[in-house]
Amino acid sequence: MSDEVAIKAEELTKVYGGSLLAVDHISFEVKKNEIFGFLGPNGAGKSTTINMLTTLLKPTEGTARVNGFDIVKEPAKVRQSIGVVPQEYTADEDLTGWENVLMVGDLYGLPRSFTRQRAKELLDMVELTAAANKKVENYSGGMRRRLEIAMGLINQPTVLFLDEPTLGLDVQTRAAIWHYISKLRQEYGMTIMVTTHYLEEADAYCDRIAIIDHGKILKIGSPRELKEGLGGDVVSLTVSGSVEAAKQAIVQVLSVDVDDVDQATLRFKVRDASTAVPRLFEAFNASGIKISKLSITEPTMDEVYMEYTGRSLRDEEVSSEEAFRQRATIRRARKRWPSASR
Repeated sequence: MSDEVAIKAEELTKVYGGSLLAVDHISFEVKKNEIFGFLGPNGAGKSTTINMLTTLLKPTEGTARVNGFDIVKEPAKVRQSIGVVPQEYTADEDLTGWENVLMVGDLYGLPRSFTRQRAKELLDMVELTAAANKKVENYSGGMRRRLEIAMGLINQPTVLFLDEPTLGLDVQTRAAIWHYISKLRQEYGMTIMVTTHYLEEADAYCDRIAIIDHGKILKIGSPRELKEGLGGDVVSLTVSGSVEAAKQAIVQVLSVDVDDVDQATLRFKVRDASTAVPRLFEAFNASGIKISKLSITEPTMDEVYMEYTGRSLRDEEVSSEEAFRQRATIRRARKRWPSASR
């Protein structure tokens, strides 16, 4: 395992009940000090992969090394060196934010003299100092997620796993959570592996992305590499005059396929529009072809996802996960209610 690699998975596989193949022989590397995203719908195998890498689940086949430690042979060393923020809220609602962070430190066996100082730093970092002595039952969803991040950092991990960290949060709160995640990488040199099905978040914040579906990794690359793999920028232009002459000029100058949008508009893909379009302008000027309208767009992550999976990430998939979490919260509340009412 290279010194530049924080996580290395080899043929990692998980089968449930002898027949349900949740993760199908995946191999990948996560470089140190990068934000690596696992992008896919509910049921794609994202959480199962995280659970294997964090030693909560034992692989059926294959293995992985995290911080140089084998997840099967050295699980205790793996756990000592990582932080985990699971998809489900884990903080005890009957305790304060401060007490929850200290409790996690106790579970790691850390001395209270260390965890008290560390807890102050972490709660300040996630801007929860003012709410540190309030019970978690009074926290908003965003405050709970920020507390979970603080809890996951109590042992000073070098690798942090985040499973759907912004699921169910509003857009403003999601942006704030990503601010803290980016800060961890920038200020502490932390390696972060995050699962998500929010395309725009993966595009904006991840250094590299693995697209996973039905337990298989379909493609890995930076957002730019993945989008460029679709053929680069999309150029649409409307001409006044001969559309056929414009089409011939485009093919001759750029050697690309051209689609007719309507009687006056043409569309084509180029690797880099910033260099291709000026060349086209020169050819059009020489031929007397005039452009009345021009637009340049980059392929989106949704188009990338559709290219490799054959479908979009659907709203109903997001809703099903949110509903699951809501039901889990209600179940926990019902369990607490009898004791609380006595």
